[in-house]
Amino acid sequence: MIRFEQNRQPKLLILYASYGEGHLQAARAIRDALEEQGNHRTVMVDLMAESHPWLNEMTRRFYQRSYTHMPSLYGWMYDFTRPMKHDSLFGGLLHSFGRDKIRRILAAERPDAVVHTFPLFALPELKRRKRLWPPSYAVITDFDLHRRWVHPSIDRYYVATDDLKRELTHLGIPGSSIQVSGIPLKRGFRQAEATAELYERYGLQADKPVILIMPGAQGVMPDVELICGGLLEDPNVQVALVCGYNHQLRETVQNQFRRHPDRSRLHVYGYVEQIHELMAISGCLITKPGGVTLSEAIAAGLPIFIYRPVPGQEKQNALYLQSKGAAILAYAPEELASQITKLLGDPLRLAASRLCTKQLQASQTPAESIVLDILSNLRIIDRASIL
Repeated sequence: MIRFEQNRQPKLLILYASYGEGHLQAARAIRDALEEQGNHRTVMVDLMAESHPWLNEMTRRFYQRSYTHMPSLYGWMYDFTRPMKHDSLFGGLLHSFGRDKIRRILAAERPDAVVHTFPLFALPELKRRKRLWPPSYAVITDFDLHRRWVHPSIDRYYVATDDLKRELTHLGIPGSSIQVSGIPLKRGFRQAEATAELYERYGLQADKPVILIMPGAQGVMPDVELICGGLLEDPNVQVALVCGYNHQLRETVQNQFRRHPDRSRLHVYGYVEQIHELMAISGCLITKPGGVTLSEAIAAGLPIFIYRPVPGQEKQNALYLQSKGAAILAYAPEELASQITKLLGDPLRLAASRLCTKQLQASQTPAESIVLDILSNLRIIDRASIL
């Protein structure tokens, strides 16, 4: 068993996957929170990419294409595998990927703990069979629970809501092994405030509500041009569209609205590193319902509009937030524009929406809460090993 030397920083291994941006963003948020605690011994590994690069690239492309072009197929696969157990034939196969690689990583890095932001549980499967050190932690990055996240050799779970904790306990996970932390986010959320400087930085006017649109980095939200056009029909709003690394979408929208009479109220951005600043000066958000993006909006206190959620975990995320009064779903551009106009034009409805969002906010900064809990658990384990 590993023992910490006096004043030695524990080494953490964070395992993530590149299927969408959320798992990587969560991993980076935990790494950054560790550094804020003075701990600089973090190793990040995309386990699937490093252990099976060809298979990883093939499955990533399938994920992106099925998500974008065959959402019903993607949703069917998600629902079909949702009750899958870790020791089922398919579950065991999924958790076998990366097994040899993780053995080599453990031998080379000798981490004190392993944090998973994606449910590829090669290490927990090895622990179950051979009682291997070190402890394993899982950070669930959605508001919906897929059984792929559930494994008896995970020592601790970090989840977004009390409802997720209840689901895990119903599946036999001890409540003491689950912490409601929220989904870890990058630095800056909750600290940003709407200031004249921020409006100027992003070229926006302070006297008109800003409608922020984030279509997503992978499967792009459909009808973006129609949504922008419909929103611009209201002369009292301005639209901020964040295209990320989707250069084609940015160019398409800019060309389409180049001669639009209300072009000055449409602001198109590429990748925005400090997205919390843009959220701080926005009146609401239109987005696809990835767990991290929704958590960012919740932390910023934004009313959330979700447009045509794709079947699978994102639709389940959307339905969950809708059930809490924190999100409004729409399936046509004109319906979306009408809902936003009604909300922004009604102070009572707007205040009620913000209150529902606030009730979902984590009491602490999620990444910091997770890191402090892990470090505390490691100190307890270390003391027990010495005794």
